[in-house]
Amino acid sequence: MLTIHRSRRAIASAAVLGALACAVVPAAASHAAGTKGPVVSTATTSLGRILVDSRGHTLYLFGKDKNGKSACSGACATAWPPLIATAKPRAGSGAEASRLGTTKRADGRLQVTYNHHPVYTFIKDTKKGQTNGEGLTAFGGTWDALSASGAKVAKH
Repeated sequence: MLTIHRSRRAIASAAVLGALACAVVPAAASHAAGTKGPVVSTATTSLGRILVDSRGHTLYLFGKDKNGKSACSGACATAWPPLIATAKPRAGSGAEASRLGTTKRADGRLQVTYNHHPVYTFIKDTKKGQTNGEGLTAFGGTWDALSASGAKVAKH
């Protein structure tokens, strides 16, 4: 009887350890996934097919940016957050990996570029597919959504 009781306890202990191991492994895997670079893909919006970030938020180019360098910082970057890369950016569905890159910002962080344009989101785009920043003029330049070819999209 004592042997059976010890066997049950050993099996129960093994089951608890197994459950803990399963709980820890996904957390470690998701942490590792979080260190990968940002994903740029496409989505269909009222403007047609445009580039979006991993949350489905529209990506914009800033007309004042020159030679692949951002001209948006301070209050501008608060309203138009740059897409920051902590690792190499990745192309999702509809985006071209060969068009992705990064540029160093004045604060030292790396900003994602697409077709040599630094890309930004817009603070007033709070849901997937919104394009509230399209065609706006702010901070000395015009803001336009980007197509998969890396060109600005004209509002319909």
